[in-house]
Amino acid sequence: MTPSLAPLAELILESCDKDAPAGGLAPDEILFGPEARLALDSLDALQVSVAIHKRFGVRIADSKETRRAMATLATLADYLVAQGARLD
Repeated sequence: MTPSLAPLAELILESCDKDAPAGGLAPDEILFGPEARLALDSLDALQVSVAIHKRFGVRIADSKETRRAMATLATLADYLVAQGARLD
């Protein structure tokens, strides 16, 4: 994981009250659903969305955009950067 993704991974884990999986989160690892190691659900997505808004000032418009933006750690980072957030 690149250093700039570490704080974002921490934010996700903290807002969902999850422990880091063995080996940490890979940038392209799926975050949501039964096949994901974290197995995040819609309530987790809401908690992450609120944490993102508090930390970065970015609102994710709707559930469709949330699913796309939060597919992986990398897609979330790309989304936030595109919205003008600084990850450092």
